[in-house]
Amino acid sequence: MTKGFKWVYFVSRRLSRVDRKGRTAVTSTLASLGVCFGVMALIVVMSVMNGFQMNFIDAIMEVNSYHLRAENVSEEWEFFDWTASEKNITSVTPFYEAQGLMVGTGSRQTAALIRALPPEVMEDDPGFKKELSIISGRFNLKDENSIILGNTLAKNLGVHVGSKVSILALSGSSDVSLLSQDRVFIVRGIFFTGYSDINSAYAFISLSDGERYFGSGAKKTYGIKVSDSNHDSFFAHKISTAFPEAKITTWRDYNRSFFGALRVEKNILLLLVLLIFLVVAVNIYNAMRRLVFERREEIAVLSALGGSKAQIRSVFVMQGFMTGFLGALPGLLLGLFLSVNMKTVFEIVSKAQYYAQYLMLAVFSPERVSYLSENSMYAVYADIPARIFPLEVCMIFFFGIFSSLFAASLASRNVLKSTVTEVLRNE
Repeated sequence: MTKGFKWVYFVSRRLSRVDRKGRTAVTSTLASLGVCFGVMALIVVMSVMNGFQMNFIDAIMEVNSYHLRAENVSEEWEFFDWTASEKNITSVTPFYEAQGLMVGTGSRQTAALIRALPPEVMEDDPGFKKELSIISGRFNLKDENSIILGNTLAKNLGVHVGSKVSILALSGSSDVSLLSQDRVFIVRGIFFTGYSDINSAYAFISLSDGERYFGSGAKKTYGIKVSDSNHDSFFAHKISTAFPEAKITTWRDYNRSFFGALRVEKNILLLLVLLIFLVVAVNIYNAMRRLVFERREEIAVLSALGGSKAQIRSVFVMQGFMTGFLGALPGLLLGLFLSVNMKTVFEIVSKAQYYAQYLMLAVFSPERVSYLSENSMYAVYADIPARIFPLEVCMIFFFGIFSSLFAASLASRNVLKSTVTEVLRNE
């Protein structure tokens, strides 16, 4: 088997040397470049898309839904002791939640979702602290009747740090007044997350204030985070086994339609970019068909000297593999380099577009040059951190090689369609 591989590799290299000049060489080079740019484009596009989507997903899971939620927990301290003994559970946060109508400066009103959290949540939950950025004031819920607002919610209410807001209407248990002007809070901080719905609707108060204002019938929920969010089902089963009375839900149950839309968007984009490999595969297929026809004399000689059909076919398959590999490898390196330096790339593109427009206006419409400015959207794109998933990168790399390999295998299936005698007689 080793000797057969050495023979195939040797003959393939000899044919490649012969084809370094001429139309076949140009076609092979273009095919490798197609694979290179296809792999590079797919890695960059998927990395940017992952970064764009994960900004939303991380904010939702870390601030809103948690990885798991537990309700109807009867023995709180026993539950905390059990979760503390599980090394893969990183944090457990008890909270209350209710909907309300908030009134700010000048009687400006807007609906909000009020969540009551422990004052030390920023210290106990690193993920919450990472995704929730305080842009004004401090996250301070230790003082009574303190509240933290999302930046869009604060803007809609017309308030800032130190202002007073009133929760005019509040959904709660039967012992809570639906309408009241006594629920007045002082704004201690304003936050920002990567998900606009949280910024425009969420407000945080202390757990003690929640117990007082939400009523005795309010249900306490425990937000649980684990080291790997993909293991949510495993821990849901484990918690349900340890606490049968508890109702466990995972992050997949929240915003199901939103997560589904993101997945569809990503798959459609992936499919569109994969069309690059389809074009490259067709190009390689035609090149290999031409190569097989041009080398029919050499094929006849190899067959006459004892080369089997499978071995001769493997020679051309090897060439297809080398075409794909020599294109996929630099494409992989370029894709990773651009993904890591995406901010710099967007800044360069922004500058290039600006100076190109400046040059055109300076030549054809000088009076409009003073109104020209850089496209601010590039600054937004530059702030999106690219997320590189190793499994996706490996799949893209091997798919680039496989497309070339498959096209070469398909083109060489009739490598000995004519007999050796016919080829040598015709030549």
